[in-house]
Amino acid sequence: MQHDTGSVRSKLIIMAVSTTLVALLSASIAMLLYDLRTFQQYWVDDLMTQADIMASVTAPALAFNDSSTAQKNLAVLKVRPQILSGAVYTAAGTRFAAYTQQSREPDYPARPGRPGHTFERDELVVYHNIIENGELLGTVYLRARYALVDRMLDYGLILGAVMLAALAIAALVASRLQQSITTPLLAVTNVAREVMQKRDFSLRVPGNQRGEIGVLVAAFNDMLAEIGRRSHALQEANLTLEHEMQVRHRAEEALLQGDRRKDEFLATLAHELRNPLAPIRTGLDILRIRSGDAQATQRATDIMERQLRQMVRLVDDLLDVSRINTGKFAIKMGRVELKAVVNDALEVVRSYIELHGHELVIDLPDRPVFLHGDATRLAQILSNLLNNAAKYTNRGGRVSLSARVEDKILTVCVADNGIGIAPEMLDHVFEMFVQVDSTLERTNAGLGVGLSLARRLVELHGGTIEASSGGVGRGSEFTVRLPIVVEPEMPTKSTPAAYISAESYRILLADDNVDFVNSIGALLSAMGHSVVITHNGPDALTAAARFCPDYAFLDIGLPKMSGYDLARGIRKLPCGSITLLVAVTGWGQEKDRQLAFEAGFDHHMVKPVRFEQIEEILSNRSLIKKVRG
Repeated sequence: MQHDTGSVRSKLIIMAVSTTLVALLSASIAMLLYDLRTFQQYWVDDLMTQADIMASVTAPALAFNDSSTAQKNLAVLKVRPQILSGAVYTAAGTRFAAYTQQSREPDYPARPGRPGHTFERDELVVYHNIIENGELLGTVYLRARYALVDRMLDYGLILGAVMLAALAIAALVASRLQQSITTPLLAVTNVAREVMQKRDFSLRVPGNQRGEIGVLVAAFNDMLAEIGRRSHALQEANLTLEHEMQVRHRAEEALLQGDRRKDEFLATLAHELRNPLAPIRTGLDILRIRSGDAQATQRATDIMERQLRQMVRLVDDLLDVSRINTGKFAIKMGRVELKAVVNDALEVVRSYIELHGHELVIDLPDRPVFLHGDATRLAQILSNLLNNAAKYTNRGGRVSLSARVEDKILTVCVADNGIGIAPEMLDHVFEMFVQVDSTLERTNAGLGVGLSLARRLVELHGGTIEASSGGVGRGSEFTVRLPIVVEPEMPTKSTPAAYISAESYRILLADDNVDFVNSIGALLSAMGHSVVITHNGPDALTAAARFCPDYAFLDIGLPKMSGYDLARGIRKLPCGSITLLVAVTGWGQEKDRQLAFEAGFDHHMVKPVRFEQIEEILSNRSLIKKVRG
C-alpha cells in the first residue's frame, strides 16, 4: 500500500484532521460570536454607567447655571481614552458644556437625541437624561471608540493558535491509530493482488484480528474459498457448455438444411402442381375446339383423367404426411392378402409405368400370404415405391417387384435400373423433402415426400424399410419387411364388386359448383336415374321433402345452409330414414369425416370425385346401409 493521498492511511489521517478542524471551527465561531456579543454588551453597560455618573455630578451645575463646573466634570473623562467626546445639554436642547480628546473640534449634535445608545460605524453614542427631583434638567452625550475589529483580530489569533496546536495533536494521534486499521487492510490487498496474478484461490490473509477488521478478514478468506469452489464449478460448466454449443451448432446446421429443403420443396411443389395443369388445359382446348372428334375427345379425356389422378396423388401424399406429423393419422388394421394389395398398387401406377415405356416384372409367392394391416395404406406403400422407381428410371427401363416369406416375415423388394443413389445419400433418402436428383434438367422432380411417407406407413405397420444402390447410374432397390399372419383365412361371403342394380334410383344432387353438378347429373340421367339438381341448402331440403330421394349427394359448403344442417334436416323428414346421404366436399381431414357422420351422412367423399366412385356407391347400396345401421 503506497503512502500517498489515495492510500487508506492518508485518508484516515485526513479524515481525523478534517473532523477535528470542523469541530474546532464550529466551536471557535460559536465562542467568537458569544465573545463579541458579550464585548458589545459590556461597552454599552460601561458607557451607560459613565453617562449616569456624569449626569449625577453635573445636575447641580445645570441647576445653578454653572457651566464652568460642568466643564470641569466632563474633563474627568480624560482618564478614559476610549471616550472620544462628551457634552451636556440643557433641558431646552442647547449645549451647556463639552469635552473632546481630539485635537480638532468634533461635530457635536445640534440637539440631544432620544435616551439610549446607537452604533455609528465603529463608534458607540449614548444619550442619558439628567433628572433632579423628577424634573428634566438636561441630557448627557457621550461618544466612545467601539474597537470591535481589534477585538475580533485578537480573539481570532488566539483561536487560530489553539486550532493549529489541536490539529497537530489530532494528526499525530490519527497516524498512530490508523496502523491498527491499515495493517490488516494492507494484508488483504496484498493477498488479493497475488490471487489476481496467480489465480490461486487457496491463498489466505494471515492474523487473528478482532472487531470489525477481524470480521472483514474472515469474510475475505471465506470469499476466497467460495470463489475457489465456484471457479472449479465454472470450469466444469464451461466444458458442459462447450459440448452443448457443439450440439446446438449441429442442430442449427440441421435446421438450416431443413429450411433449404423446405424452400426447394415449395419450389418443386409449385412445379409439380403446374405440370398436370398444362395437359389438363390442353385437353380442355381439345374438347372445345374438336368436340365432334370422338377419338380426339377420348384422348383428351384420358390425358386429363391421368393428370388429375397425379394431382390428387400429390395432395393425398401431403395430407397423409401432415396427419402423421400431427399425430392425427390412423390406420384401420385388418386381415389382408398380399396379392390384393399388389393389385391395388398396380392399378394406381400401371398407367404411369406404361407411359414411360418401362418393363414391369412381378414375382410373388404362389401360396396366399396374409398380413395384419390397412389394405389401402399397404397398397400406398407399394405404389409410392413403384412410382418412385418409374420416375427415376430413364425411358424404357426395367422395374421389378418381388416378394418372399422368411420366418413369418414378408420381404418385398422394389428394384429398378435407373439413375441410382449416391452412397452419401442412402441415409437421407427417407427424410422429408430430400430428392436424389436436384438438377434443373430432371424431367420428373417429385416432392420429396413419397419415400418419407412410405417409411412412416411401414413403421406404423410394425415393419422396416431400407434403401440400397450400387451408386449413381446403377439403379436402386428398396426392401420392405413386414410381419405376416400364417393362420388360414376365414371363409367370407363374396360380394360382386361390379354389381350394378337394374333398377333406377331417385337421386338428389346439391352443390353450388354448377358445372360439376350439372355434368354429374347428366351422366346419372343418361343411366336411367331420376335426378333433381339444386344449388343451395333450402332448395335441396324442399326438393328432398317432395322428391323423397334414394340417394343424396350433398356439398358441405352450400349457400344459406351448410351440408351438415341439410343432412340433419333430411333425416327429420318422414322419408329421411331411407335416404342414403353422401357428403361430397373438399375437406378430407379425419375430423371432417367425423363431423359428417355425426350429422347423419352415410359416406364421405373428397373432391375431386371420379364418376366411378359414384357408380361404386350406387352398386353397393345394401352394403353401405348395413355399415350405417
